[in-house]
Amino acid sequence: MLLLVAGPAADTADPPWNWPVTPAPAVLRSFDPPPEPWLSGHRGVDLAVPAGTTVLSPADGRISFSGWVVDRRVITVDHGNGLRSSLLAVVSELRTGDAVSAGEPVGRVAESGHCPSACLHWGVRRGETYINPLQFVMDLRPSVLLPVPDG
Repeated sequence: MLLLVAGPAADTADPPWNWPVTPAPAVLRSFDPPPEPWLSGHRGVDLAVPAGTTVLSPADGRISFSGWVVDRRVITVDHGNGLRSSLLAVVSELRTGDAVSAGEPVGRVAESGHCPSACLHWGVRRGETYINPLQFVMDLRPSVLLPVPDG
């Protein structure tokens, strides 16, 4: 007989984070960081949500940026401990320094050219390193099969 157990813990947050939209959406494109910081890659996840959808803060924090980056509206929430969520394309009335609680609206999904259809891009950084945002809302640890002792 084999026992299924979770593998080593990934980055986690305490308390756990929430999805930036409800209900939990389908993931259109996964986290695919480049092997070197200067190379191209996908530094977040694209979530299937229509334009106009309310975007929520995944955890408590403060707005550290709200404005345009090139041709897209971006809002960034500083969650403390070096963790920041960036959400695009999001139209928001919030300003830098505004406090937000987990689950509190931070804006609405705007039309953008980031995805072929409407989506919300969610990136998370620890310091300057992008990490997979899904690890804060899903258990991504690998499963390991171990033998169960007789008796």
